[in-house]
Amino acid sequence: MKQHPEKETQLTGELLLLLAGLAALGALATNIILPAFPDMARELGTSVKDLSATLGTFFVAFAIGQLFVGPLSDRFGRQWLVLSGLIVFVIGSAICILAANLPQLVIGRIVQALGVCATSVLSRAIARDLFEGDALARTLSLIMVAMAAAPGFSPLLGGVLNNLLGWRATFGVVAGLALLLGIHYLMRLGETHRMERRMNLSVSGIAGSYRQLLRDRKFIAPALSVSLVIGSLYMFFAMAPALLMEGFGFSPFGLALFFASTVFVVFGAGFMAPRVARRWGTVVAARSGIGIAWAGSIALLLGQQDATYFSVALTIYLLGMGMINPLGTAIALQPFGAKAGAASALLGFLQMGCAALAIGIASVLPVSTYMGFCIVLTSCQAVALVVFMRGVRP
Repeated sequence: MKQHPEKETQLTGELLLLLAGLAALGALATNIILPAFPDMARELGTSVKDLSATLGTFFVAFAIGQLFVGPLSDRFGRQWLVLSGLIVFVIGSAICILAANLPQLVIGRIVQALGVCATSVLSRAIARDLFEGDALARTLSLIMVAMAAAPGFSPLLGGVLNNLLGWRATFGVVAGLALLLGIHYLMRLGETHRMERRMNLSVSGIAGSYRQLLRDRKFIAPALSVSLVIGSLYMFFAMAPALLMEGFGFSPFGLALFFASTVFVVFGAGFMAPRVARRWGTVVAARSGIGIAWAGSIALLLGQQDATYFSVALTIYLLGMGMINPLGTAIALQPFGAKAGAASALLGFLQMGCAALAIGIASVLPVSTYMGFCIVLTSCQAVALVVFMRGVRP
């Protein structure tokens, strides 16, 4: 089995792109089908509203699957789980391509999520296997940028594919990307979790590992802070059609372009974060990122409700989110090299949990969609800032 000595791997652009691709595949598969919902509903004999089940079940399976993938990789290594996850994802995509009704499509999406959750979790764990310090922060910056950017570009890509080839082609494209990533991973990287660092595996051991992480302030404070901020981003993606199309009159193509434009802000912040961290220190830079995100959310809550103002204020939030995401993730994972898989899995679960909770609260508040979004967004950033400032020390 191909194995790499820890901390000896060169931080190259090729390796960064490979890890970013593994991280972004799940996010890409999440939103790529949104523009095709009307066509899918007509062909499958269902409604656009009912098709939301393909998103909800995907998130649930994705979140739960992570909790098993992390500890398994700490015990048996990363390689077989990455490759198996990609194969399962391809199988799920094939089920979606052949689906003749909504239940079959939902089953395919569940299988997709159970496979791709492995690549999302293990991209971070592999980064922790290979790098430390500034190199880890730089690697996680690109990984986090890719995960945040993929939902922005995927609706645009999905709309183009749907118009040219039909909605089933979107599943074929993501399956093809998974196969290419698997081949590249096997040839370029291989196993990164050395035998002497592997942990014993048992149900009580898995539960104990998660329990220790939840009780350890070095993990839970930065992890919860990052999860509240990134969960707010997923809330925005979920509520964006109502906010932008119904609230501000965006067309479907305009919505896709708006999503794509947010990517450049996230890219800029992600590349800026390690440089700011080297100048001010990682903890101070991460704290500043949460503060910037909070300032943007306050501007949304208290400002004008028009498209231009919304775009400017949201950009401020995205700038802060793009800073705290990689830096906070690096702070949370840095002390836990021996159980990086479990730590990464629990971090992913917390992010999905915060996203689901934020969406649920915003949807039931007795206010307009816009105000519900702004209230929850501002509250999440405020709690994240308090948790980080009280729990993380330079």
